[in-house]
Amino acid sequence: MDEAANEQDVIGEEHWTHKGDVKLFLWEKYLGKPGNKKGTVLFVHGSSMASQPTFDLHVEGRPFSSAMNYFALQGYDTWCVDMEGYGRSTKDRDITCDIANGADDLAAASAYIEKTRGAGPLLVYGISSGALRAALFAERHPERVKRLALDAFVWTGEGSPTLEQRRKKLPQFMASKRRPIDYAFVQSIFSRDHPGCAEDKVVDAFAEAITALDDSMPNGTYIDMCSKLPLVDPDRITVPTLIMRGQYDGIAGFEDLVKFFEKLPNPDKQFTVMAGISHASFQQKNYMLAYHVLAGFFDQPKSVYREG
Repeated sequence: MDEAANEQDVIGEEHWTHKGDVKLFLWEKYLGKPGNKKGTVLFVHGSSMASQPTFDLHVEGRPFSSAMNYFALQGYDTWCVDMEGYGRSTKDRDITCDIANGADDLAAASAYIEKTRGAGPLLVYGISSGALRAALFAERHPERVKRLALDAFVWTGEGSPTLEQRRKKLPQFMASKRRPIDYAFVQSIFSRDHPGCAEDKVVDAFAEAITALDDSMPNGTYIDMCSKLPLVDPDRITVPTLIMRGQYDGIAGFEDLVKFFEKLPNPDKQFTVMAGISHASFQQKNYMLAYHVLAGFFDQPKSVYREG
């Protein structure tokens, strides 16, 4: 980290690209000049919030509430993208915006980043359904992914109490393309698994940032996670991979993840359980632990010895 720089020195720049007729909003943050320095990170958001509230949050008195600021000061060029149906990206198509559609968005975003900054392959982090999007993207385009981090990931859904409860509402989700959200819904993300893992002021700031951009969210990822798992084949994810699981996460079943991890073919792989963290790791009291784990994986030295 540049000891002489601070968060106020990080520069933000908006970008737009297209996926056919769909406009996708991208947000870039960097220190100094843009471009591929230590590496380029692409952050991928989850089912119920756009990208900037998740990865570029500001909370008074809480340093580095913005993961993008933290990693920019570590020497990375950082990006996030609003999936179709979220935030500032196109929301008017009559589709549910499922996991596969999100992987298409990442293909468009990564092509734009490579063209604009000459960056690639990318360091990719996804959380929850964003981890599913990121994993499917890596399965389809391994040449574009240098290292892959999957946080709050779900494979078959086995051992997930949150998904078990969510499946009861599957007919409701399938009956419409979008579902309403409000402050109470955002608060429920932090109370359902293990109350107390996040500060109230962080939940408030997160909810305010989310609802400033959206009052409803696409149903596609919920439908996929409730009725179509598994969506990703671990045998086809050939890039170095990190599995991150919060201790109390109700989405990511531990045994389910272990079985997924065992099948990953690349020997450069890690599985980390983060103590005191529930589902939304970057908004938890222990968020710096999540950053530390991710930064260590992204900055891991290249293997000198490889058999064969």
